[in-house]
Amino acid sequence: MPLTGIEIFKLLPKTNCGQCGVPTCLAFAMSLAAGKAEFAACPTISPEARLKLEEAATPPIRSVVIGTDARAVKIGGETVLFRHEKRFENPPGFAMLISDTMPAAEIDSRIARFSIIFYERVGLKLRPEMLALQCDSGKAEVFIDLVNKVLSKSDAALILICEDPEVAAAAAAVAATRKPLLYAATEVNAEQMATIAIQYGLPLAVRASGLNALSALTEKLTGLGIKNLVLDTGARKLRQAFADQVMLRRLAIQQKFRALGFPTIIPAHEMASEPLSEAMIAGTFIAKYGGIVILSDFQGETLFPLLVLRLNLYSDPQRPLATAEGIYEIGGPDENAPVLITSNFSLTYFIVSSEIENSRVPGYLLVKDTEGLSVMTAWAAGKFGADNIASLVRKSGIADRIKHRDLIIPGYIAIESGALEESLPGWRITVGPREGAHIPPFLRNWQVAC
Repeated sequence: MPLTGIEIFKLLPKTNCGQCGVPTCLAFAMSLAAGKAEFAACPTISPEARLKLEEAATPPIRSVVIGTDARAVKIGGETVLFRHEKRFENPPGFAMLISDTMPAAEIDSRIARFSIIFYERVGLKLRPEMLALQCDSGKAEVFIDLVNKVLSKSDAALILICEDPEVAAAAAAVAATRKPLLYAATEVNAEQMATIAIQYGLPLAVRASGLNALSALTEKLTGLGIKNLVLDTGARKLRQAFADQVMLRRLAIQQKFRALGFPTIIPAHEMASEPLSEAMIAGTFIAKYGGIVILSDFQGETLFPLLVLRLNLYSDPQRPLATAEGIYEIGGPDENAPVLITSNFSLTYFIVSSEIENSRVPGYLLVKDTEGLSVMTAWAAGKFGADNIASLVRKSGIADRIKHRDLIIPGYIAIESGALEESLPGWRITVGPREGAHIPPFLRNWQVAC
């Protein structure tokens, strides 16, 4: 149970020094309780209080970060069993397998393909994040060659799959600055792998047969000072692996069992012999409750549905999906292209942009930040009226891209056309269709008329 603001306040120094950025310790405590501040911002907190706050602030499923900078993958941090209770926090990472025994041409092909895999969905960019490098040769020099090649050609987050401590240590030394996941510590090599993880500050995956053995191993590793662990229950049959994932989540969240309160890794490539079955297994563990899913390869017909499934499950059910405010070019528009405007509710953006594309008339689509609300809802809330739209038109720079001064607004806010013409002197406001399906014929007629 998270601490309340008053409980946090009792642990603070109560000096009201303001060094944390807020004027009083009580205000800081309330910000901490709401998740709007970090306790590290208080420079005078006692070590004992800091320890208590760290323990209270740690979610039942600990957060683990793999990789660095913009391509870092954060997994775990979960606090609920079901999405509708609050939300799922960090989506699972997708990893493509690359073995050091693959032909050089295949390795190069996979790295190149990984780099260009990209999809756009409802205005959002979807792509996989990770490469899983597997030492099948058993030779340190061969595995290191693979690691070096990937480091030079990709900025992906990495998983180093190797159970030989000597080979793993050599690979970890090469890739340490990329902060890869070291996979895996077992009952046989746990102490050696722990030494490597501590030396280079790397997250460590732990594999054991069954939850009892796994919890014993994690307790041993956390006792050695390793906090960033990722769990593999050892199950390779769908039924058992599914049962393990559910039990792990329940033990961690409902029973507060810290020994199993870590994100998990799902080696789907070891659980199926063909791509469609592998994709089905991956989809199962996107929902229940994988932190990383390793796939033998990425193919568009299986990867894209998995990316969309992940997007849908890990969106916040309390907040609508929203597209970034700005100018979107569709179909390569020129200075004579039409300019349309809509709200930033992602579904609205997706429908309108698709219909513009279907019209074969290149155009500009202005997207107004309406906090994810649809056109009518945003208008009713005062977030998509004449003043808001005029402000966006002026600051967006769209006038510098076009010769004409014609703005097409959604038919649902036709009432704003007069006020818009007053707010945008020199512009002609054209009322567009109310329904997205009517956009293509409307734009073709607009093009003829102009």
